[in-house]
Amino acid sequence: MRLHPNPASRVSRSTGLSLPVLLTAVVLLSLVGWRLFSTVQAKDALREATQGASKPTVLVTAPSKGQSTEDLVLPGTVQAWSDAPIYARTSGYLKRRLVDIGDAVKAGQLLAEIDAPEVDQQLRQAEAELAVAEATSKVAQGTAERYKQLLATQSVAPQDAEDRIGDGLAKAAAVTSARANVQRLRELQGFARVTAPFDGVVTARNTDVGALVVAGGASGQALFHVSSTRKLRVYVETPESLATGIAPGLNADLRFVSQPGKSFPAKVMATSTAISASTRTLLTQLEIDNAAGTLLPGAYAEVHFKLPLRVDTLRVPGNALLFRADGLSVVTVDAQDTLQIKTITQGRDFGKEVEVLSGLQPTDRIVLNPPDSALSGTPVRVTVFAPKAAPGSAAK
Repeated sequence: MRLHPNPASRVSRSTGLSLPVLLTAVVLLSLVGWRLFSTVQAKDALREATQGASKPTVLVTAPSKGQSTEDLVLPGTVQAWSDAPIYARTSGYLKRRLVDIGDAVKAGQLLAEIDAPEVDQQLRQAEAELAVAEATSKVAQGTAERYKQLLATQSVAPQDAEDRIGDGLAKAAAVTSARANVQRLRELQGFARVTAPFDGVVTARNTDVGALVVAGGASGQALFHVSSTRKLRVYVETPESLATGIAPGLNADLRFVSQPGKSFPAKVMATSTAISASTRTLLTQLEIDNAAGTLLPGAYAEVHFKLPLRVDTLRVPGNALLFRADGLSVVTVDAQDTLQIKTITQGRDFGKEVEVLSGLQPTDRIVLNPPDSALSGTPVRVTVFAPKAAPGSAAK
């Protein structure tokens, strides 16, 4: 039987190397290959890390949807429904005073009386002058009638008759003038009685018994101040951007510092229908019932409006806006984590948020605090903004 030689022996004889040497060479070549492979992997990882570190990190958030109604809060000033300073129409000394601040009064009620002796004397003089004028006119009228009769028989010259008739007419006009002067002084004497112009409350008193009273509002001081407070007017300056939502009939709630925890219904009565050039606001007048007398004129009020809004709008934080020469923009991040700059149409400004009418989609990722140097196509690393929980709130 023929025996075959060992294959390892044939390899060792053909190469001239022993088996241990061959095994050692194979191990060395494997180590070198693994070393090269590890080095390449390390370089790739370093390259990726370097590229990742070079990308700027941005904080993104999603736009929120607009609400169907907006609670608009504006400061308001409360005024009385009717408010009038009461001045004296005649000069003299205050004879007596019948009311004081806080007193409720009715229309026509006597508030005070003024002692005006000069007016009394002038009235007596005017009445005497009226009597003289009436007597003189009576004589002149009788003379004129006689001359008319004599003129009919041609007993007097026409010129003399015309003179007598003209004198009678002049004397009659003098009577009318004297009578008007008497009436004026009687009315002026009646002004010595100071009365209330409407139902209300005396809110101020600036005089007292014995004080000198000067007629007229230009130089004299108001004796009293009367306000009607069963209904009140509330005036609000509405910003121009919200003026289109304010119309007569719109309901509102009023809140007062003096009435914590309470709200009072009111309704828009009218607007000025014009934007003020100095303040860029619309003057709005509201009406509120105050039959109970709990509210005071002159008070500060918070006026809460419920304004209807467009539901197809979005809102973005105010710190996401980018102001550039080509218009208002926001910076978004696309699916490839690269920046995209979008021009938007701004709606109303709510302070922390801004209404966006067009230019954005609800799924867009918006960059917060974007740099002015932001360019479209720039790769970035994304961090999603997580709002802080309200203090005291616990996760369920």
